[in-house]
Amino acid sequence: MEIQKQSKQQQEFALASMNELASSSSSSSFCSDSQSVPVTARFRADNGVVELRFNRESESADSIIVDAKTALLFKLGALQSVCITKVSGADTGKEKYSTGVNVQFRNEEESRAFHCAFEQWKKEVTVQGTLLTDGAVTACKSKFDDKIEPSSAKMYFHYYGQLLHQQNMLQDYVRTGTYYAAVIENRADFFGRVVVDVGAGSGILSFFAAQAGAKHVYAVEASEMAEYARKLIAGNPSLGEKITVIKGKVEEVELPEKADILISEPMGTLLVNERMLESYVIARDRFLVPNGKMFPTVGRIHMAPFSDEYLFVEIANKALFWQQQGYYGVDLTPLHASAFGGYFSQPVVDAFDPRLLVAPAINHVLDFTEIKEEDLYEIDIPLKFIASVGTRVHGLACWFDVLFNGSTVQRWLKTAPGAPTTHWYQLRCVLSQPLYVVAGQEIAGQLRMVAHNAQSYTVYLTLSAKMWGPGAEQGGILQTSSCKLELKEPYYRMSQPQTYAMAQDQQSHQPIHAQDTHIQADDLKEPELMQPPPQNLDAQVQ
Repeated sequence: MEIQKQSKQQQEFALASMNELASSSSSSSFCSDSQSVPVTARFRADNGVVELRFNRESESADSIIVDAKTALLFKLGALQSVCITKVSGADTGKEKYSTGVNVQFRNEEESRAFHCAFEQWKKEVTVQGTLLTDGAVTACKSKFDDKIEPSSAKMYFHYYGQLLHQQNMLQDYVRTGTYYAAVIENRADFFGRVVVDVGAGSGILSFFAAQAGAKHVYAVEASEMAEYARKLIAGNPSLGEKITVIKGKVEEVELPEKADILISEPMGTLLVNERMLESYVIARDRFLVPNGKMFPTVGRIHMAPFSDEYLFVEIANKALFWQQQGYYGVDLTPLHASAFGGYFSQPVVDAFDPRLLVAPAINHVLDFTEIKEEDLYEIDIPLKFIASVGTRVHGLACWFDVLFNGSTVQRWLKTAPGAPTTHWYQLRCVLSQPLYVVAGQEIAGQLRMVAHNAQSYTVYLTLSAKMWGPGAEQGGILQTSSCKLELKEPYYRMSQPQTYAMAQDQQSHQPIHAQDTHIQADDLKEPELMQPPPQNLDAQVQ
């Protein structure tokens, strides 16, 4: 949250007691305690100025105001701190301390929360913006700001700052239930530990960590959803007392202590969309203790060629509008080729029947505990498949899963075709020029994903049908097809998997098992997928 956006915003804390320390310029004192009058400390931002006001609720005029820009906070004990502010002496020009406030907290959690809030509000002045002589603020760019364009970030945080979108994710019971099970089944990893929830949203994962016995949870959230998370925490005090919401980007915020474990839901479409995985890795480097745990721990992108004549014709026919030669007296055909290419540049997001896959899936592993942020800027995945049936290949189907590598239980969150549908669905890259293959033929190619400043990726796909039969070992390409897609601009088809009736003379095939799985544990194998039947469709593209 930048200073310019903080006008009229505030955050308040209840204190056990406080008193003003004697200064050289004044011998007056101000005391209160929880036995008589409630005492509060309130942070407030207005027009680029952040102030900290200590006051008794019954005497709001009798307050001690501290400038957050010059204030310092020192911890004297588990429940006691002192806040002092410095100003320049009129005669010497040297800095001196003019105001000091001795603060007593009711418990350690409130002390920790206040110190964390103090650093965040102070950071609004000293890091995120520089206060100018006329009160204006000039923002300093963070690592996030350097690589993401402001308009994209604004729309992104606006989207996730709305409850309806949080509800959509919370109602994905495969997603939410898997996270809950992964945390609760691995209580040993959370009990008595400090947890950081990266991109906390509504704070649901922070609540799970608190239920598992976490010592304290820092819920870091940059959107306005942080305020809703605070309301939810206030409404669940038994768990909320262990949770501190910190509003800001993980690239910018400061935490009062290191984390023993990170928890986050950083996955987007095709795992990498929205580029939050980079923030997850940055949080690891900034906050996680050596050998700390990450939930999730590993991600895998799965890929397999598919055949879906219905989908191909559906996409191609969208461009038929531009073949009209007499649209209110205007010939639209000059734009047909561009429109045709535009529709095929959209990845298709939907749930599909796994029998449409024409080869066993392969996967690409991203180990979140080891991968570097820069490794996510460009991802190159070589492709090699062996066709199980003779058919037309219309593109590449993709999905992902993530592993929660707990000390007690290893649990996967899967988005595979045939598995219970999630709000991620699956993704398909459709070729405008299909390939023809026969059973046993090799399909080779490359999937290349290049990150851009709109928080997404440009996807480059190439698939080639290689020679087969006698002499195939000599190599050679029979047919190649390529496409360029924008992951940020998908076609949300959202249909449920269609039932493709098997021809009467079609014998059942043996199940296909995924190949090239890098996780070796026997209980982490891919789900079995059926081979697709041949497609006998007469639909033709005009």
